[in-house]
Parts: sequence; structure tokens; C-alpha cells
Amino acid sequence: MTTNDSSFLPFMKMHGLGNDFVVVDERGITPRVDAAIAVAIADRHRGVGFDQLAVLSDTAEADVGLTFWNSDGSLAGACGNATRCIARYLMDQSGATTLTLQTERGILQALDAGDGLTSVNMGHPQLDWQDVPLAHEMDTLELPIDGAPTATGMGNPHCTFFVADAEAVDLAAQGAAIEHHPLYPQRTNVQFASIVGPDHLRMRVWERGVGVTLASGSSSCATAVAAARRGLTGRSVRIDLDGGTLHIDWRDDGVWMTGPTAHVFDGVWRL
Repeated sequence: MTTNDSSFLPFMKMHGLGNDFVVVDERGITPRVDAAIAVAIADRHRGVGFDQLAVLSDTAEADVGLTFWNSDGSLAGACGNATRCIARYLMDQSGATTLTLQTERGILQALDAGDGLTSVNMGHPQLDWQDVPLAHEMDTLELPIDGAPTATGMGNPHCTFFVADAEAVDLAAQGAAIEHHPLYPQRTNVQFASIVGPDHLRMRVWERGVGVTLASGSSSCATAVAAARRGLTGRSVRIDLDGGTLHIDWRDDGVWMTGPTAHVFDGVWRL
């Protein structure tokens, strides 16, 4: 068996704060990952298991192209933690301290932040209703949903609730219900966040097409943007998730996310 044998699909298992990924490198080869393969690999009992599957591809526009699959076989426009993991892997390979990654979100810049941390600029948040997108025109700051959540687009749609205690939320029940809310024609990621201290949030997340996850990079970015827009925090915040901590900085050039990554193991999937 060799890695270029078409019967086998080499992969890497990575995670960012327990938000875990299978990463497949299709640069220089015929693409093989499709929705059915993504669903099979995603099965945590009969497959490998992941929150998202990321596929690397060749592109003339950046150092690497990225496509993201959810565990239900649907495509995701953005995945911040997977982007950081892949950026760290590629920088470690090449010795570079910066690189660019092409996603549906656009060209994203990554850099080595030192102390084993990796930063990615996830781009400017989408704040207009049609860009999130929502079903019809409305103020994205406070949606007409019980709890008055904030809508934000980060290449994928988000719905952020600010609550007294994020720990007390029945995340599975409430997240699943809001994911399919009619105001979100493409479904939505759902976050429940509470204030811990100045510029410090505790957040839990339900990911569209996945379910409860230990962390989410794009959800963290959306939550930081929503908190700043509502005057709850400044534009640079610490967010504590179930799997660990991310630092989010909403700057003039986009929303920067910084945190640790892990390359867990390599494997081969039999097609």
C-alpha cells in the first residue's frame, strides 16, 4: 500500500481546543472526497470522527486552497480552528511564519503568533441581514427571536445569545431548535455567551450540521463581534470555550483569532 494508491485516502487528525478535524491533502491528485465519504469518515463509532473535514487543494490565488465539510455531509463556508491547524502544519513544514489560505470566505492570512500559538485573520464580519444571510430585512443587532440574539456572518451564519449563565443552557435542545429557525434560510451556528469579566466571555456552541462542539473558531469570532456591537466588551476579548481559550481581536483589517493547535495522528481511510 502506498499513499498514492487510489483505494486508500491518507488523512491527518487535528484539533483546536477539542474542536476536531480530519484533514485530507488533495494537492496534486484527483479529488476524491465527496459528501458520502465525509459522512462515513465522520461516524465516531464506525469511522474516524470529526466536527469538520478539511480538504487541501491547489490554487493559484494563495498558498493553499481549503474546502470544509460538516459531519452531516454538508459544506461549510468557514472553519476557523481547522484553518489555524492547517496553517500551523504548513508553516511547520515550510519554516514560513506567514501564509495565505483560499476559502469560500476569501483569502485568509495566517501567522505564527509565537509560544506555539497560531493566528488567522477570518476577514471582516458580515453585519447586513442579506449577507448573514437572513430571510428578510431586519436589524441584525437584536433579532425578533426570544432572547433577542445577534446575527453575524463570518463566511457562515451565526446567532449569538447573551445569557446570565452559559453553563445553565440546555445547549443540545436550544441549539438544535435555533439552527433551523426560519429566519436563517441556510441554517445557523448558535452560541450562548455570558460575561465573565471585562473583555472576558464564557461561550458554548452548537454548530450547524454538527451539533455540540468543544470549540468553534468562527463562532468565537461572531460572538466577539456581537459583544462589541452591543457594548458588552471592547473589540479584543478572551473567550473561554468548553475545550479551552481563544483570543479574538476585531481590527480594522478583519477579525483575528489566536489559539493553540494539535496534530494528533496520521491515518489511512480505505475507500
